[in-house]
Amino acid sequence: MVKMRIFINIAVIFLSVVIVSCVKIKTMPPEPSISYISFEVFDTVDILGNEAQGGRLKFSFEDGDGDLGLDPPETGEEADSVNLFFTLYRKTNGIMSPAPEDDPLRPLDYRIPLMDRQGQNKLLKGTISVTFMYLFYLESDTIKYDFFVKDRAGNVSNTASTNEIPLAANGIY
Repeated sequence: MVKMRIFINIAVIFLSVVIVSCVKIKTMPPEPSISYISFEVFDTVDILGNEAQGGRLKFSFEDGDGDLGLDPPETGEEADSVNLFFTLYRKTNGIMSPAPEDDPLRPLDYRIPLMDRQGQNKLLKGTISVTFMYLFYLESDTIKYDFFVKDRAGNVSNTASTNEIPLAANGIY
């Protein structure tokens, strides 16, 4: 009886290992993919104590070869030091058009930190949140962003877009 239980336990463990080892690793293309989730506008205070508005962009990502994100920048590094890119649009006369390069609401591009996945399955999936500060506008505005990411191999993701984002000059919506 004891030998039979030991045999059954060994058989169950062996079968479990065989089944788990046969699970196919999910694969995706090496190009990252992003999806817009939300954009939240909130009242805040800047580092000098001035009232301001902030915005928080939230989006999901998947990267098939797991090479999204960059190492911390070296001193004086500029080229290839960012990997999250934005285009700002402003609504003028009911039409969304790209804002000029010197627009005070135009965000800088961002650096997604290095993410490194260990093991056979290099697929990276997650959610990224980016916060913006709106300090320089005098009237109510409606804006939106297009954005994309680039991985370390230079693969560029699809472009995602936010909904239209109303900003109020007095912070009241």
